[in-house]
Amino acid sequence: MTTIQVQAFDALYSEHSDWLKGWLRKKLGCSHHAADMAHDTFIKVMLATPDILDIKEPRAYLTTVAGRLIIDQNRRQKIEQAYLENWVVLHGEYAVAPSTEQLVEVIDLLTEISELLAGLPEKPRQAFLLNRLEGKKYSEIAKELGVSVSMVKKYMARALLHCCTALDDSL
Repeated sequence: MTTIQVQAFDALYSEHSDWLKGWLRKKLGCSHHAADMAHDTFIKVMLATPDILDIKEPRAYLTTVAGRLIIDQNRRQKIEQAYLENWVVLHGEYAVAPSTEQLVEVIDLLTEISELLAGLPEKPRQAFLLNRLEGKKYSEIAKELGVSVSMVKKYMARALLHCCTALDDSL
């Protein structure tokens, strides 16, 4: 960041951080979570905004960034909850839970997979997950989705192409 951009960021922060914390407090219902989310929002703005001077409507921009972070956080919490529920089903309620480090690694990976598959239509995504996570054969998937086996093959091809394209784009 140039000196001018740093000054622009400082001005953005000092002019809008209290307002953003208040907005987030109303959304999240907790001043501590609001402060954390406001911090994350400004970090995201600092790292992902090419030119802070180009922001014409700062509050609208900040609420958009914060809103997306809230959505990401909610998605991550749902994934974590589902993982822990499945952990109990697979290992029993008295089994030793995964360590914090293991949990973070798994949730990060599952979140990446979720984001990777988010752009797929429902049936190709379902077919992919049924095959890759549950190990179901194409004939079983076809029966479950109410389509032909050849359609399942098309869904799988589409899902795999989508994943390859998304991975190539991220490199």
